[in-house]
Amino acid sequence: MDPQQAEPWAAPGNPPMAAEGPTAPPASMLDKVTGYESIATGGEERYLPPPVYPVHSAEGGQSQPVQKWSIPSINEDTARQALIKYASDHVTYSSRPAEEMVFKELKPYNMYRYRLDTFTESRSPEWKSEPYHSQIVDNYSFGPPPPPWEVAVDIPKMFEKSKKKVQVPHTASVKGCHRCMAMGKVPCDKCAQTGRVKCWVCSGKGSRFGGDDRCNHCMGSGIESCKSCSGYGCQTCNVCQGRGQLFFYIQLTVKWENNTFEHVVEQQCGFPTKTLSKVTGEKLFTDQQFQVYPVMGLPDPRINQVSQQGIQEHWAQFGKTSRIIQQRHTVELIPVTEVHFQWKRKDYSYFVYGTENKVHAPDYPGKNCTIM
Repeated sequence: MDPQQAEPWAAPGNPPMAAEGPTAPPASMLDKVTGYESIATGGEERYLPPPVYPVHSAEGGQSQPVQKWSIPSINEDTARQALIKYASDHVTYSSRPAEEMVFKELKPYNMYRYRLDTFTESRSPEWKSEPYHSQIVDNYSFGPPPPPWEVAVDIPKMFEKSKKKVQVPHTASVKGCHRCMAMGKVPCDKCAQTGRVKCWVCSGKGSRFGGDDRCNHCMGSGIESCKSCSGYGCQTCNVCQGRGQLFFYIQLTVKWENNTFEHVVEQQCGFPTKTLSKVTGEKLFTDQQFQVYPVMGLPDPRINQVSQQGIQEHWAQFGKTSRIIQQRHTVELIPVTEVHFQWKRKDYSYFVYGTENKVHAPDYPGKNCTIM
């Protein structure tokens, strides 16, 4: 190709650009490794099913001692102080109704919160390659590669999200670079391997402004040295960084996730249970092990049903795609008291909930009040 017809270099001062071309190695270059026959090659995460292990029967369960679990109802003084604090936390609320109210009734309710945490591990192998610069080549001669789920990886702190990438033992190899045919150089696509391009000042005409004014940049030749390849007609391969060889290995991406199932067994009293997520209760039951059983024998049979439901859902959702490392479930008793009172001959009510004695009072009479 005539260098005069090659695309001119864009502008002075621009950095050299590597020649375009495929960077992913062809499948024929990758070794066949037992247990890794269908792994990803282009950054795709394809998680493998875990080993099969026994699952507890849903009919089993952990019986709890039969006892009456309840938290004593708050008294009037506690209910009043909670409402006074609620008013003081709002700039436009007056605390006067809370200070002057007359109690009519305190109705206690016990609500239960069941929570199941399932800590899972997922593994995704993929081929990786990088320029070879004397890395240790741990290949098949050191022994057969371990299957994906037998690669030793330290487990992080339980129930905390984490991620690790590890090289699978005995899968390393060194191969000639597929991009540059192990040469370390590739043809320059800016000058068609000639090392010369049109002068960017005169656009290859040799003169400026269409006259006899010779271009001083190219001395009237209309061409100049290609900046992309410094006039050599080839560039350093951007895949192997000019080394001509690539270091191949299988990389295992290991992810740990904490998956939560939570359900509140409520009393039909008109209290919005979603607000309970902001408070704590009294922990009545907790258990942690590889696989927990549904709880049984709790005061409210709905807790037992919710426990069984949560465990079944987690095993169905995660048991076939991840390895379950540990499970933990708890039952909390959250106190809720409905307070009925009178102020200025009108009836009102509010809720005090949680061990923190938070208040839910959407109809508080002291809203937007200027009374001091």
